[in-house]
Amino acid sequence: MYRELKISVVIPCFNEEQGLKQVLETMPSYVDEVIVVDNNSTDATAQIGLAGHAQVIFEPRKGYGRAYQAGLPAATGDIIATVDGDGTYPASAIASIVDRMLAQNLDFVSAKRFPLQNPRAMRLRNQIGNKILTYVFRLLYLHWIADSQSGMWIFRRNVLTQLQPTHPGMAFSEEIKIEALQAPGVRFEEVPISYSERIGETKLYTWRDGWSNLLFLFRRRLGRESRSLADSPNPLKLD
Repeated sequence: MYRELKISVVIPCFNEEQGLKQVLETMPSYVDEVIVVDNNSTDATAQIGLAGHAQVIFEPRKGYGRAYQAGLPAATGDIIATVDGDGTYPASAIASIVDRMLAQNLDFVSAKRFPLQNPRAMRLRNQIGNKILTYVFRLLYLHWIADSQSGMWIFRRNVLTQLQPTHPGMAFSEEIKIEALQAPGVRFEEVPISYSERIGETKLYTWRDGWSNLLFLFRRRLGRESRSLADSPNPLKLD
């Protein structure tokens, strides 16, 4: 518990045995629930999750978005936070972000990585790709945002009833921010964090994932990928 709030952390993982062990070992003591989503890994990710006292959910359909669609509804905390299994996002920052949420009555906080405190934490081509995607996000959706691709979010669990991200892949990250920014009454803000070098082999396909995310931004803005609450089930529907 932190400030009388139950804290859940959801970690999507595909072959993250090297990083996950450290992520779990450094998880703050105030975190009440850790959910590791094993996205059809072929290494010891699931075993390391169990050994680290996490709840492990198996999602056989590969995809970053699918992992979150399996893991987020299973979280039972008042506050849900997300980090990656490669050690890049600081779980230690959750408390200070929750403090900010309470002080400013925020509902959804996205952790922004830029400007990078450690330039070696991200390849130059990935930095350029992130900047392009973020700039296009601003133009298409008319919201100023510093980091449209961040994978660390901290939000109130009840916000999930108002969000409907459905993308199965990496574009889920930008989609959940669009949903939060457009949801009536959801108070959104970005907070800076210190982003670290990843542990283990990268799973990101820079060009393929970058073009896919860019195409999604345009397709959604044109209404080709949007779904209304009335005609589509919400994959994040709470039990």
